[in-house]
Amino acid sequence: MQDFNKKIELQLDLLSKFWHEPEFTNQQWTGNEHVQEAYYNFIKANGFLKDGEAQRKAKDAREKTSGLRDLGLIDDNRRLTAVGSKILDISKSGNFTSDNLLQIPKDSFIYFQQLLKTHVEVNKGVYVRPYVVLLRLLNKFQYLTRPEFMYLFPLCIDADTTDLVEKYICMMRRRGGLRPVWTPDINYVLLRLIMRQRNYQEACDYFIREKIVTEDTFCKIGLNRKSKVYDKRYFPLYKALKKISLENDRSDEAIEDLFSAIRILSYVSNHWVTALFGIFPIKNEIIAKLKNGKLPLQYWITHNEDLFREAFFKAMHLIKTRKTLEDYYDLNRRYLNLSDTILFADNIVKLDIIPKHYFSAIPVDFYNIAFKKSESLFELQALNEISQYLQCNENFLLNIINHQNNKHFSQIGEIKQFVIDEKIQRFNTLINKKFTGKNLIRILNNFKTRNDKEINKLVTDNADIPTIYEYITAIAWYEISDRQGDIFSFMNLSLDADLLPKTHAAGGEADLIFQYETNEAYPKHSLLIEVTLSDSTNQRRMEMEPVSRHLGDYLVSHNGHDSYCVFLTNNLNLNVISDFRSRRHTEYYGGKNSDTVIHGMMIIPLENDLLISILEKNIKYTELYKIFHDVFNSELPPKEWYGELKSKIDDIPPRCTSFNS
Repeated sequence: MQDFNKKIELQLDLLSKFWHEPEFTNQQWTGNEHVQEAYYNFIKANGFLKDGEAQRKAKDAREKTSGLRDLGLIDDNRRLTAVGSKILDISKSGNFTSDNLLQIPKDSFIYFQQLLKTHVEVNKGVYVRPYVVLLRLLNKFQYLTRPEFMYLFPLCIDADTTDLVEKYICMMRRRGGLRPVWTPDINYVLLRLIMRQRNYQEACDYFIREKIVTEDTFCKIGLNRKSKVYDKRYFPLYKALKKISLENDRSDEAIEDLFSAIRILSYVSNHWVTALFGIFPIKNEIIAKLKNGKLPLQYWITHNEDLFREAFFKAMHLIKTRKTLEDYYDLNRRYLNLSDTILFADNIVKLDIIPKHYFSAIPVDFYNIAFKKSESLFELQALNEISQYLQCNENFLLNIINHQNNKHFSQIGEIKQFVIDEKIQRFNTLINKKFTGKNLIRILNNFKTRNDKEINKLVTDNADIPTIYEYITAIAWYEISDRQGDIFSFMNLSLDADLLPKTHAAGGEADLIFQYETNEAYPKHSLLIEVTLSDSTNQRRMEMEPVSRHLGDYLVSHNGHDSYCVFLTNNLNLNVISDFRSRRHTEYYGGKNSDTVIHGMMIIPLENDLLISILEKNIKYTELYKIFHDVFNSELPPKEWYGELKSKIDDIPPRCTSFNS
């Protein structure tokens, strides 16, 4: 699931190529394991799969493509639909800039339209459109907490259940009153939703009535859709807990049997410890307290066998449901994130600013499609074709935003600036919370050691490491520049709705271009920042020519504007330094007829350690600009020249600042 956007685009491209292979052009996918296995081998050979070899290749191929089918990007026969072809075209163009009134990237807008139609068949002939249900909840409540999104939203599978979920959310959120009011928690709500289903009621009744409980009993009451045998593992826990609770046996053997039975349940064992004792401390502490009677079991463990069985049944299914919903949280979030309309931050889920205003004005009748199958999933449709209640024209959006924000915008360009201002404010808040000075330095140090897992953990796993390096460099330089300017125009990166980077299959989105206005420290100019994580050998091969070409082309297109480039990497190769130094005396010819000449270029190479030092000392760009230009004019040989640059930065004393907190 990492690099989600990129992997969708890569697989669409691979599917397109696979079906153009003469051997498979006229083949069918459905029911054809030979073709499915061949596709698995094809994507494996093309580097899409990295780890191991699937035991059942055809099944793995079906699983790899099922999500694309659910989104309508490919059809049942795994051919690209008009929608999938559109996403692939956007990816290959490398141009994801917004072309819609919702101010989201153009590929995200296609996903947004598709998610409005995407449906799941929860029972035979019973359908739900999850995204539309989420829109209904967010429009009603303005936001969902992380637990509400994780545990309750996925259970909204029909109109009645959704009404109940809305009722319970209202109850959980109510505050105040003349006297204390009982408030349900997530577990209570989950149990109510589980036990209102007929199959669970029947299974619970059967369990209570059963004279002799065996492993086979749990195979019947576990309601496991994949393998009933799995639920045999609950039998030892039932026996051990029954012995302790109903027989009041607190012997060493009985307690050890209980914890052995909990361990057998592996991935839900923590949930069971919490369910039984209300806490989750170290095991030895639990055992000691349990033996001397200082740790009572939770209130639901009774001495009445019928009530005990009922409570055990409910606990078992509550924990199974919680764990399943927790496992699916990340997948649900990633699919919804494709639209770039949902914000996931600070344990709150809400609509982004323009989508929020837009859906606040959509008639409630629109949500009637939430429990209907879409017959047009594979078609490219305008919003008003998806639903007659969806419209999106300039006047409609202007009126909504003006009314809800007490504004007087008269044209769409003003809304765009309104969105940019709001995003910059959110981005600054994100930096304050997630990318403080210490965190930036920590992340940059992980780039040095290529601790990619830690980088993904600290930033995001929806972008590859080179993209994250550009993103973190941009934030670092934004801080060095005292957060001046429009950071989003400086970054040539795709960001999701939470303003974190995401990677596309197209790649090649290199330069960061910071633009500075005239002040007492420097004239008006642009600074191109090129970053790479390539090693010494690849650095010479991959970076020497492109960096100078990018700067040269930029200078040509801006009529020799006073601009220069910083090249940032982990470990600089001396020949790269030498090459960049030579460019100050080299002519660069541009234009179709090479009639434009740039007389010398300024390229400043920096190692990651120097950037870390700049951050640690809180050195600002006003100082760096002077250092770079003073050193640039030095006549020292390349190796000594770079040593002089380092020493000038090293000689600056550190400043005390809250930035490093």
